[in-house]
Amino acid sequence: MTRSQAVNPNVCGVTAAIAVIDGKWKTSLLWLLEAGPHRPAELRRRLPGLSEKVLTQALREMESDGLVHREVHDVLPLKTVYSLTDFARRLSEALGPVSDLGHERLDRMAAEQAGEVELPAS
Repeated sequence: MTRSQAVNPNVCGVTAAIAVIDGKWKTSLLWLLEAGPHRPAELRRRLPGLSEKVLTQALREMESDGLVHREVHDVLPLKTVYSLTDFARRLSEALGPVSDLGHERLDRMAAEQAGEVELPAS
């Protein structure tokens, strides 16, 4: 999936929505920003393995796609804060049931690894 699909009017709406959060870090960033505004350094500390370059790129793409708002405070040193837009909050709410299904899957996999037998749903 490419970001260009997010603007193609002839693509499925789900594809257009998923295209703006596609990538290794964007859903994690969305999840962290749900708790409130964060500075870039705070986001990096919360996501080990995320480089400054990739964080900057992801945040710029998310800003361009209307998911995050970037606010620069005119102090020395400059203070930049990112927060979610209303669109991102709506997207996050829509992804809630998908998250629930993901946790259900993880629980089932953990139960299977522990040797617990799960009865099929009727």
